[in-house]
Amino acid sequence: MPELFDGLPGAVTDDDGALLHLGNPFAEQRALAAGTAVAPLLDRAVLAVSGEDRRSWLDSVSTQSLKTLEPGASTELLILDPQGRVEHAAAVFDDGETTWLIVDRADAEPLLAWLLRMRFRLRVDPRAADELVVFGAADGAVAALPAAAPAGVPLVWRDPWPEIGLGGTTYAAVSPHPGEDRRWNEVLVAAADARAVVEAAIRGERALAGSLAADALRIAAWRPRWSAEVDERLIPHEADWLRTAVHLDKGCYRGQETVAKVHNLGHPPRRLVALHLDGSDAVLPSRGDVVLVDGKPVGAITSAARHHEDGPIALALVKRTAPVAGDYRVETAGLELAAAPQTIVAPDAGATASVPRLTRLSRRS
Repeated sequence: MPELFDGLPGAVTDDDGALLHLGNPFAEQRALAAGTAVAPLLDRAVLAVSGEDRRSWLDSVSTQSLKTLEPGASTELLILDPQGRVEHAAAVFDDGETTWLIVDRADAEPLLAWLLRMRFRLRVDPRAADELVVFGAADGAVAALPAAAPAGVPLVWRDPWPEIGLGGTTYAAVSPHPGEDRRWNEVLVAAADARAVVEAAIRGERALAGSLAADALRIAAWRPRWSAEVDERLIPHEADWLRTAVHLDKGCYRGQETVAKVHNLGHPPRRLVALHLDGSDAVLPSRGDVVLVDGKPVGAITSAARHHEDGPIALALVKRTAPVAGDYRVETAGLELAAAPQTIVAPDAGATASVPRLTRLSRRS
């Protein structure tokens, strides 16, 4: 929808027409976190799955327990390959008639094609819901958005991160978790209403933020995302994704053997770390830039951003055996940036690890 932002002062968009920022990403981050701004997220897409068998079907092909998902409830799922590697990821919301999947736009067409191949004779009908636009917002800003409600239930996905869901577990021995205060929602808005939101911003009646602001808040909360942390090798354990996207006690699904084996034996091959980067250079690493410890390559950057409080930050996947502490550096644009690491996934993570079990958060009903 490249016309969505026509006339919006200061709007900077990417090649696909998604809003990056409006001239001041730091102010946009603060407003977004405070619930005084909303972020149109054209880097997201929506899939709709209708039919009587939709929840049991999605349950059978994914990592999440969905058979009894109640109308209005939010969760997320992963689709794994037979070796347990992440192929697709989706936020999940059901309104009593349809299950809605919010996905990264680059994954929407491949995931829909896969779902259509997996229908067999079940009563399910997956489709692209191109009539909807995704807006990101903190709790305080949700009510101001005109959420679509085709079945009478407003289509608002409440991000469970970093809660430890039923059947889930965490590999992060950190309390409080840096994402605990992040009250993130993704609201599905009809295209005509989305333009009305932008027009209100043009008149100065509403504050908008770009995707750079939303992504910076995500990275600060250690929240994995398909288009960033997922590569051709990622298994859920490596990104602490068993916390919200995997039910360890549900029935069979593709890749379950790997999920159980790695969890029970421990020691996933790689682990996600947070990096606080040297901010003296005006250079921010890119996805795939090499991470070094004591001069030796140990992994790669998955996400990076400039945060309004923490400065330059990044997430990276490194070898399990990479030191917890050491001389961490990032190679980017011909430079080596110093980086202070913070452990997200412990090197000995797994069911047998001596990682303290964190209490389940209950910030939402």
